[in-house]
Amino acid sequence: MSALTRLNTLAPEAAKEELLRCCGSARWVEAMVRARPYRDVEHVLAEAGWLWEQTGPDDWHEAFKHHPRIGGVDSLRAKFASTATWSSQEQGGVSGAAEAVLQGLADGNKAYEERFGFIFLVCATGKSAEEMLGLLRARLGNAPDDELRIAAGEQAKITRIRLEKLLAS
Repeated sequence: MSALTRLNTLAPEAAKEELLRCCGSARWVEAMVRARPYRDVEHVLAEAGWLWEQTGPDDWHEAFKHHPRIGGVDSLRAKFASTATWSSQEQGGVSGAAEAVLQGLADGNKAYEERFGFIFLVCATGKSAEEMLGLLRARLGNAPDDELRIAAGEQAKITRIRLEKLLAS
């Protein structure tokens, strides 16, 4: 059975569980479950993007809470067990980073959370720790409303990558 067929035929609660691994917004997950069945992978991805565009700040904040801090290996293992493999792959650029970069990420994450009230979210796939630190520092200067929209855009990218992984498994 293909992953798409499986997603289309899962009981609603099981489908919610699978989709929650891709995005932590309950509203988005519910809408994705209601939108089934999907014709093909492109249909899933298009619907996912469109439904994310229908969400708002409360949904975004809820989704952000489902991510570990960039470089937060311990929280990744404990709190995010259901997405730990995906998160560790996405944050692979952090492994082997210099201590100064890791400390910069830790300090930057703290400053970011104090400024904006949510974790620094970036689509980390393919980025080095140094690149992520540079992005974090650059985004600290953003206006709060602008930063919230940027983070929501990063969430959309992460969701798409995770859906692709879900549908490839």
